[in-house]
Amino acid sequence: MNLMHRIVFGITAALGLVNVSMAAPDTDWPKKPIQMILSFPAGGSTDVFARSIAAPLGDALGQAVVIDNKPGGGGMIGMTAAAKANPDGYTIHFSALTNQAIAQALFTNPPFSLQKDFVSVALVGSVPHVLEVNPSVPAKNMTELIAFIKSKNGNFNFASQGNGTLSHLESQLFMQRIGATGVHIPYKGSSFALPDLIAGNTLMMFDSITASLPHIQSGKLRPIAIASSERSPLMPNVPTFEQDGMKKFDVENLFAIYAPKGTSPAIVARLEREIRKILTNPDFKTKLANQGIHPQFANSEKLAEITVAEHEKWAKIVKASNIKID
Repeated sequence: MNLMHRIVFGITAALGLVNVSMAAPDTDWPKKPIQMILSFPAGGSTDVFARSIAAPLGDALGQAVVIDNKPGGGGMIGMTAAAKANPDGYTIHFSALTNQAIAQALFTNPPFSLQKDFVSVALVGSVPHVLEVNPSVPAKNMTELIAFIKSKNGNFNFASQGNGTLSHLESQLFMQRIGATGVHIPYKGSSFALPDLIAGNTLMMFDSITASLPHIQSGKLRPIAIASSERSPLMPNVPTFEQDGMKKFDVENLFAIYAPKGTSPAIVARLEREIRKILTNPDFKTKLANQGIHPQFANSEKLAEITVAEHEKWAKIVKASNIKID
């Protein structure tokens, strides 16, 4: 390299135009624990799913992946915290994608968006929801539940995982479909809602199979139907909505991992690679299936497409339903 070349190289490197020094930090990442932010409290399906992935991901990366629960606001509190984080690879967001697409459509001028403020890392799977009731409700199937609800003339409480969540929207859509009303009681996730449902303070709820299964198995809650295209192997006797007489009421409740916008492509690629290995491990898949979770991998590029599609889908549903935050 002659003198002029050395001078030009030195100037461009100093200005950040040569990428040698910029690439170096990615090669020894991670040097410290990674924070995984989620928008729901401990004990619910989002938390269970996130922790199931966080442990083996930490092992693969050589640093702990620490769960940080930030519930509330239809998922906006956790999303906001993750979006504002330094995009240095030490904060990632475990997203209840379907929930956050719904919240984006329901809330006026939400401060952050999965599409605009994050980089897609990987789709990780789905968790079906089940419509369940307190055992005091004299209904064992959809027909009996509809008759019971209508007999209450609006004088009955139903729970949800929070305003702007899938659980909330499912309830509202269900009430519209059967031409009934009730009093919506929003909580900050399943772990807060389930005790009141079990106590009879609320009578009905759409919740994940993961969070509700122990209470269903113990007889503290009664399942009516699954809001999915097929029955769950964990509850083979519980029909889908279509099988129980209500067509076009199946929802794919998706979960995915994102990083704050600006995170290095090398870090995103490493995360995607390790997550793929975890999700395709047969033992891991069996473990999650036993908790009502369906592992499903899609890479960063495909997740970006899925994210756009989910937001468009739920924006149309919310608009057509004319559902408002209460």
